[in-house]
Amino acid sequence: MEKESASIDDAKTSGPLAGVRVVDITSIVLGPLATQILADFGADVIKVEPPEGELMRANGVSRNAGMSSIFMSLNRNKRSIALDLKSESGTQILRDLLSQADVLVHNMRIPAIERLGFGYDAVREFKPDIVYCVATGFDQNGPHRDKPAFDDVIQAACGLANLNSTTVGSPNYVPSLIADKTTGMALVNAVLAALFCRERTGVGQFVEVPMFETMVAFMFTEHFAGLTFNPSLGGAGYSRLLGGGRKPAPTSDGHIAILPYTGAHWRAFFNAFDRPDLANKYGSPDRSVRNNSLVSMYADMMSLTIQRTTAEMQKLCDEIDIPAAPLYALDDLLEHPQVKEVDLIGETEHPSEGAIRYVRPTTKYSMTPTERVCPAPTLGQHSAEILSELGYSELEISQLDASGAIVTQP
Repeated sequence: MEKESASIDDAKTSGPLAGVRVVDITSIVLGPLATQILADFGADVIKVEPPEGELMRANGVSRNAGMSSIFMSLNRNKRSIALDLKSESGTQILRDLLSQADVLVHNMRIPAIERLGFGYDAVREFKPDIVYCVATGFDQNGPHRDKPAFDDVIQAACGLANLNSTTVGSPNYVPSLIADKTTGMALVNAVLAALFCRERTGVGQFVEVPMFETMVAFMFTEHFAGLTFNPSLGGAGYSRLLGGGRKPAPTSDGHIAILPYTGAHWRAFFNAFDRPDLANKYGSPDRSVRNNSLVSMYADMMSLTIQRTTAEMQKLCDEIDIPAAPLYALDDLLEHPQVKEVDLIGETEHPSEGAIRYVRPTTKYSMTPTERVCPAPTLGQHSAEILSELGYSELEISQLDASGAIVTQP
C-alpha cells in the first residue's frame, strides 16, 4: 500500500521529517545514534532487531535485562520489531517493510547483508527510490574494507589516540565513544542530503559513511597544518593545541577553563592582575609571539589564577569578556544552571523501566518542533503493530510469533 505523504500540519506536530519512514538495522552506538536523531526529527524509525535483541540492550546500567541505560539513550522515538532474518518469513517481512520505506540504514558488513538478500542492488530492484545508507568501518574501495572497526580501533587508526601523547606523555583513548558519535552525526547529514536530492529528482541512491575516513577528515580539520601544502611546509599539528601548557587552570578551590584567545584578551587578563610586564610580553597582535611561548604564557597565567577562587576567576573573566567556564563533573551536570533553565533533561515514565530521565533533542525548529518523546522500545514491542500496518492478519501474526520468525510483546 502507498504511504501517505505528510502535510505541513503533520510536520508542525511531529517534526520536519514527518512522513519519512526509516528502516533501522543498526546496533551498538554509531547507527542507533544517527537513527535516533532522524526519529527525533519526526521520522517513523522502525528498529529491526534479532530475536535476542541488539547488543547494546545489555551494556550499561540496567533495572531490567534488555533495557540498559545506553540502549535507552540511543533508541527513543523508535518502534521495535524483532525478526529472525535467517527464516524465510523474517526476510519476507523485511522485504515488505522496505517496500514502504524511504530510507534503510544498516551497519552490517556488505557481504553479510548481501547473503541475506538485502544488498543495495537487490533492494533497489523492488524499491528503486530507496535511500540506502550503510555505515562501514573503512571505505569499501580500500584494502581495509573487510576489517572490523570499533571506536578504539578507529581512534588508533585516525591518529587521535597517538595525539594524546603530545599532552599526557603516552597514547591514550578519549574516554568517550567519539568516533562512533562523530560518524553517527555524519551519517545523519548524509541521509538528509540524499533525501533532499530525492525530493528534487525522485532518485534514490547508495550512501556509504565510513568511520575511518570520517575521523581522518575530522582530525585534519585543524591539524592538517603544514601537510596542507605540497611540498609540505612542515608536519601536521595545530601548535596552539600541541605546544604544551594548555589545560584547565588551577584556582584556590578547584579549576577553571580560561581561553584568552586574542592579544587584547591576554592584555586585559594580565592587566587585571596589575601585571603590565606580562601584558606587554604576551599581548602582541602577532599570534606567532604567543605561539612561540605557549608553555611560559600558560604557566604565568596559572600562577595568577591559583591565587583566587573559581567563582572569583569566573567573575573576573565575565567582566573583561574572556571566555571561561568552571569544570563540571558528569554527575554535576544535572545542576548546571544552563541545563536546568533550558530543560535539557526531561523525565518520563517508561512502560517497563518506570521513571527515567533523558536528554531532549537539542535542535530547535520554529515551525516543526521536535517535541515527540517516546521512550526506547522493549524488544519486539511494536512487532504486531507494524505487521498489522503491513496488512498481516492477527492469525498470521500469531503464527509467525509461534514459529519464532518474530518476537512480540504482550
